[in-house]
Amino acid sequence: MQIGIFAKTFPGTDPLNVLSAVRDSGYAGTQFNLACCGLPSMPDAVPEAAVAAIRAAAQATGVSLAALSGTYNMAHPDVSIRQTGLRQLAVIIKTAAALSVPLVTLCTGTRHPSDQWAHHPDNADPSAWADMAAEMSKALVLAEDHGLDLGIEPEQANIVRSAADAQRLITEMGSKRLRIVLDPANLFESATPPEARSIVERAVETAAGHIVMAHAKDRYADGRFATAGRGIVDFPDFVARLKATGFDGPLVTHGLSVAEAPGVAAFLKELV
Repeated sequence: MQIGIFAKTFPGTDPLNVLSAVRDSGYAGTQFNLACCGLPSMPDAVPEAAVAAIRAAAQATGVSLAALSGTYNMAHPDVSIRQTGLRQLAVIIKTAAALSVPLVTLCTGTRHPSDQWAHHPDNADPSAWADMAAEMSKALVLAEDHGLDLGIEPEQANIVRSAADAQRLITEMGSKRLRIVLDPANLFESATPPEARSIVERAVETAAGHIVMAHAKDRYADGRFATAGRGIVDFPDFVARLKATGFDGPLVTHGLSVAEAPGVAAFLKELV
């Protein structure tokens, strides 16, 4: 596995400075965000100069661009907002293809009108799944046209909450371009360590063969997020189970401070 980190962990809008910080903190890869070159995360256009700067920074630092963030609320209750998000996703996918980035990461969304990472009771309504699935179908056409994959991440606050939900969506879409980004800390909220280990174990088994990237974020028992290795996620067990499925992709950490980054890199390297 290749150890990576969210590029947005590091401040700045110069891709060379950001990717140099990624490398110097001990990471070989990154999940990139266009905010790291001074653009909105979901822009209406990406200048060729920005693409060239990202490409040059990756070459100069040797940092692999494992994925590009393309998250918007695919289940937003306002259809015009979903339409805007899809247009911007087309820009992200085109940019990823230009940079030879193999994966664009998505958010399966929520009915919450102002926060795509917040739960809403209407998420359980069948119409929420239907709207998200319709959006995903359009996104997959774009991905297939450009020869790259889309990654969905089970999140407790989103429409796709579990590995089983992700597997259901992949089956419905019928596309090999739809893959799973598995973050163990997003598979549960409050739990005991044995409960957390069991939940993560079942998720890895369910998602086996469809996991394109794993995330390394942690949780405390009371539900608060934690830096990898400081909460109740059993990372040695998680990584071992990923390996047992044949997974050999990026393991990307996030939700940590700049100061913590080198220590987490060392922690994860011991596991892989």
